Amino acid sequence: MLRIWNFQSFMQKMDIAKLYKTQISLSEWFEKIGHKDAAALRLEDNDKRERMEVLRQQIGFPYDSATKFSAVEVAERRPEFLAWLAEHGQEVCALRLVPNDSALPKLRLRGQTVEKVLDWFAEQTIDPTQYRADFVPHSENIIWSTIFVVNQQGIFGEVIRGGHYQLTQGFYDGGEPISFSFDFNDWRFSASDTETIQHVRDIVERLRISNSNDQDFLKQELNSTFVHDYLCGYFETVCSEEFGLWFVDYNRILHEALSDSFQALNSENADELCGQVGCPGIAQGRVRIVTIDEVAGTNLSSDEILVCSMTTPEYLPLMLQAAAIVTDQGGILSHAAIIARELKKPCVVGTKKATLVLHDGDLVEVDAEKGKITILNRP
Repeated sequence: MLRIWNFQSFMQKMDIAKLYKTQISLSEWFEKIGHKDAAALRLEDNDKRERMEVLRQQIGFPYDSATKFSAVEVAERRPEFLAWLAEHGQEVCALRLVPNDSALPKLRLRGQTVEKVLDWFAEQTIDPTQYRADFVPHSENIIWSTIFVVNQQGIFGEVIRGGHYQLTQGFYDGGEPISFSFDFNDWRFSASDTETIQHVRDIVERLRISNSNDQDFLKQELNSTFVHDYLCGYFETVCSEEFGLWFVDYNRILHEALSDSFQALNSENADELCGQVGCPGIAQGRVRIVTIDEVAGTNLSSDEILVCSMTTPEYLPLMLQAAAIVTDQGGILSHAAIIARELKKPCVVGTKKATLVLHDGDLVEVDAEKGKITILNRP
């Protein structure tokens, strides 16, 4: 009962629709912390569908293939674009304006008809000669989404019913995600759901490429790497009623950044405050609960523990200041958890009740090796 009440309380405190509008891409998170690989990650994100097209042609890899035009063709309504628009104008899509120069910002709008996104396109102050317009199919009827990593240690990630933005941003529209891990011998899931478990295993099986010729080709063409015949990388997928399974991301850099982050799933204990490890480490400090409305006027001392419903981009200055981070929401591969790893801040996510159980000023130990928070002293 506590879990349900906590989620409803979270929904009352935060305007979820408003929060989603403030979210940024993972590459933008990396840029905000001045990460050394920020430029490479931006380029990797810009070119992901080109890589997935190579995979489609070689191994039948299903992905959300885009219809591409130069931004000039769109802006000037050239004949080829107009012919395509006449046939597809009422279809729902995502428009990605991908820069030719990775130093320029990528712009995007999702969930509108092609005709509607053209109104948004016209409002953008860009040089059309510097951009490509990718019209990506979009479904409003997502059944499952996953986000996971394949690295030398194993495979781990999360699956949820509904849109994959819940996993990347860490806010859940309804149900909570199921975490999973596979050490190339045994599978583990945080909940028993036969249908969902089979879905995850089917996805992962698509990444097992036993043909040595296919592996050699992908190593040469994409600089791909493999472990136990599985294609290494950071992956996101969606499965919809209309289109079936799509991979929506294949990133060759992030799995290297997470090379030491394979996690066995933590067992929950009703008497403990625990969650999943966002970033390993152990820290002690005084609790500071900060709501989204309080972020702008708050500063933390270096011995304080940031506790909140979920870290959004607005929380980044406090993440930099805090000794450790504890959240109610979020998952092990949410953008904020990945950034916590890069900041080397002990982080426990998805506790469900940290903002209820903990009080400002509590002295706590955050054991982000075991995913456990212990109250040492309460003033």
